[in-house]
Amino acid sequence: MFEQISESSRFKTVLELMRLFESKGVPLYLVGGSVRDMIIGLKNEIYDFDYTTPAKPNEIEKIVGAWADAIWDQGRKFGTIGCKKNGISHEITTFRHDQYQSDSRKPEVAFGDSLEEDLVRRDFTINAIAYDLINHELIDPFNGQKDLEKRHLRTPTDPKVSFSDDPLRMMRAARFISKLNLTTDENLMAAIDSLKDRLKVVSVERIRDELNRLLTVEDPTEGLWFLVNTGLTDMFFPELAKLALEQDPVHKHKDVLAHTIAVVKKTRPERIIRLAALFHDIGKPQTRVIDNDGVKFHFHDVVGAKITNRRMRQLKYPTEEIISVVKLVELHLRFHTYKMGWTDKAVRRYVNDAGDLLEYLNELTRCDCTTRNEKKAKELSDRMDELEVRIADLKTKEELDLIRPELDGNQVMEILNIGPSKYVGMALNYLLEVRLDEGVLGTQKITELLIKWWEQVK
Repeated sequence: MFEQISESSRFKTVLELMRLFESKGVPLYLVGGSVRDMIIGLKNEIYDFDYTTPAKPNEIEKIVGAWADAIWDQGRKFGTIGCKKNGISHEITTFRHDQYQSDSRKPEVAFGDSLEEDLVRRDFTINAIAYDLINHELIDPFNGQKDLEKRHLRTPTDPKVSFSDDPLRMMRAARFISKLNLTTDENLMAAIDSLKDRLKVVSVERIRDELNRLLTVEDPTEGLWFLVNTGLTDMFFPELAKLALEQDPVHKHKDVLAHTIAVVKKTRPERIIRLAALFHDIGKPQTRVIDNDGVKFHFHDVVGAKITNRRMRQLKYPTEEIISVVKLVELHLRFHTYKMGWTDKAVRRYVNDAGDLLEYLNELTRCDCTTRNEKKAKELSDRMDELEVRIADLKTKEELDLIRPELDGNQVMEILNIGPSKYVGMALNYLLEVRLDEGVLGTQKITELLIKWWEQVK
């Protein structure tokens, strides 16, 4: 492993940091995901590094102070000093031991005395491997390398103890199952079954961040099924498991949950579109109606947008992300309303409503087709190809991305001989509707239409 470090420019700052600690006679160990990923040959995916050391935070800060380009100490009370050198992030943490009390949302942290004590507190054996940078030695007291070889996910201690200490580890298992194609054993699954309610003591911010990490692995399929099948989603996203219903008990269509997870897999691994894929059909259980023609989900896009907004707010997502995901859920059926063909008017409205989410909306629409019917899938793909061509054509003609009323507020007030008021806003809304419906009409024609509108309003 040391050979991997020494031969790569990516690890230059790791070597510099090692020499700093060595010069002070202080041990330094590389730990966590960087060690794991080097063992399995993913060193090019490592962008930051975690370390552990017996040194206390004040001593760590003194060692790196003159070397680092920047230092942050928000994690000082947890024993962590972070720093950046040449664009590479390093977080150095004192040996520690921490656990949750039964009613706590934050761990109680105590500094430890040994490396093994620090490693045993970690989530899984595959992450409880350390590399002694100074002595060039791999330290693996819990056989994490063997578990990596076997593709097996296991905790360093009794999983009930590990998950009680930090309940988020139960949810974190889903990410490693998906990312590394791992399997679990009966003991781990039994521990989750008995302790899943304990996830409620974890802050929603940590749960949200862990969900984001799962959604942005290349293929989150197995991890999402793991969360649903263990009942963990019931603790923070109960609407998801409710999608596991037959769409139509008469014709035996696929269930909505399987479809949803398939759509998530097909989208690019970026947070906004993956969240939109996860939520896009969340309104179906509340709108499900079965009649002689089969199953219907009228207005599930509108209902789903409201559920998405509520759930994402409860998970404390940033407002900008909530707005984006809600809009994608609300618009994900828009494409299908234009089965008879795309008029210029329809294209303008579609582009205007999607705004800067247009590319995501088109991708979500394509990925929403998970049918095995090749003819149906090709028809949808061809229609989307046609739409994208129409959008490109209109953009070259009309600056489609910059659609706005042909007149501004000052021109409206001058033409109508009015001052600032609600009527100016009403007039601009009217002019925007005309712009979307008719395109650019020219100053004379749009002025005539504005005056005619005003005569009907005033």
